[in-house]
Amino acid sequence: MKKIGIGIIGGGLMGREVASAFARWCSLTDVEVQPELVAVADLVEDVRNWFQRIPSCAQITADYRDLLANSAVDVVYVAVPHHLHEVIYCDVLSAGKDLFAEKPFGIDLASACRISDAVKASGRFVRCSSEFPFMPGAQRVIQAVAEGKMGRILEVVSGFHHSSDLDASKPANWKRKSAFCGEIGVLGDLGMHACHIPLRLGWHPERLFAQLQKGYPQRPDGKGGTAVCDTWDNALLNCWTRIGEQEVPMRLEMKRMAPGETNTWFIEVLGTESGVRYSTKEPKTLWMFENGKEQFWKKTDLGFGMPFKAVTGGIFEPGFPDVIQQMWAAYLTERDGKLSARFGCATVEEAVTTQSIFAAALESNAKGIVISL
Repeated sequence: MKKIGIGIIGGGLMGREVASAFARWCSLTDVEVQPELVAVADLVEDVRNWFQRIPSCAQITADYRDLLANSAVDVVYVAVPHHLHEVIYCDVLSAGKDLFAEKPFGIDLASACRISDAVKASGRFVRCSSEFPFMPGAQRVIQAVAEGKMGRILEVVSGFHHSSDLDASKPANWKRKSAFCGEIGVLGDLGMHACHIPLRLGWHPERLFAQLQKGYPQRPDGKGGTAVCDTWDNALLNCWTRIGEQEVPMRLEMKRMAPGETNTWFIEVLGTESGVRYSTKEPKTLWMFENGKEQFWKKTDLGFGMPFKAVTGGIFEPGFPDVIQQMWAAYLTERDGKLSARFGCATVEEAVTTQSIFAAALESNAKGIVISL
């Protein structure tokens, strides 16, 4: 099996999830490439120390430029605050490395466009992180749409909800500050999750009206004081998209203040003949609508129906670590030219399109008007 040297810049939560996915790579049975974590860069010593438990990780450094100079690194995964995306992504490309970028691909639309230009100039293989479409239920939604049996599509709803910001005692971090997260706030944090499948299906918003909402203006700073929080916490984007000959309402939802939601990704597509609904709140359950003289919502239990086969039994349910691994399998397999018909990671074009949607949402909310894209 071909080994690919991976470097991680930003060893926090997602960096450790990725490292863990590599450690379980033997569970995949139909891949021809194997990632090997060879280098990690992070500014925080305690974060760096965690990676000492990984034998293959020979380079652990505070300076990401040292990692980029490492000839053993073929691909770099970057998970850092949004205001650092552009500089580090472009440095990765300049170093001749392929890039797996964390969302939202820059701090704003202008930044995303400059990164995209750098990708084209470099010729490197680049994709953007988005793991939830690899859930079996998400794959079944895509399959149901592709079969073309829904009749006229009446409505699309796609979103991501969690409730972490409802806790007013939660200390502020960089995601609550526009200087680091960007003016787009929750749109950059969660927007790719809502947009990925609609964009992959060709459902681009043509017009939108945005409703953005901020949460607590101050939070504890973790040092005994308070910190100003100025990012958007909730976003509802009421869009029109074109599917076939029809304009179709599409709602994109991103919420960090959603009561009762721990971490819920969902998508629903309703048509005149049938429909389909899936949510990670019930990760094994797929709901399908059937029209006729009588109408029915039917549900089925899903097993381990992932794009890439694994040793895990077909009756078992997948979780977040599994879809992280599936996403990386898709990235490395596509990079190797062997993805075939399997679902692929978010493209540079899709990442830039999400930023154009977010920019339109900011304008719509500021002016209180519908914006054409």
